[in-house]
Amino acid sequence: MRTLCASTLIGEFFVIGFAGLVAMKDPELSMGLVWTVCAVGMVLSVLLCGMLSRPFGVQLGWALQIGLVLSGLVVPMMFPLGLCFAGLWWASVHYGRKIDETKARWAAQAEAGPQA
Repeated sequence: MRTLCASTLIGEFFVIGFAGLVAMKDPELSMGLVWTVCAVGMVLSVLLCGMLSRPFGVQLGWALQIGLVLSGLVVPMMFPLGLCFAGLWWASVHYGRKIDETKARWAAQAEAGPQA
């Protein structure tokens, strides 16, 4: 699960950075505010890659997905991109857990030996 989720988070790192470049074009937003918010999101996405093995890591990932979707209020194209990444996050968590369960079952069968 960690590999799939980390791949999604690294993709989000780049999307957040590019969204910051787009948001800079808005004359109503200060450059400092845009890059502070983007920097927090980008750092959080990288730090979450290391926190995925902790119990709260996946929940923090969901919080990041919500923030990514809500960033569409500033950069409208982020609504569909945020929803796409939320779907990727769900798939990474869902199918990653299934893969982890299958690997654990195969390891248990291999440990039991050929008679099982």
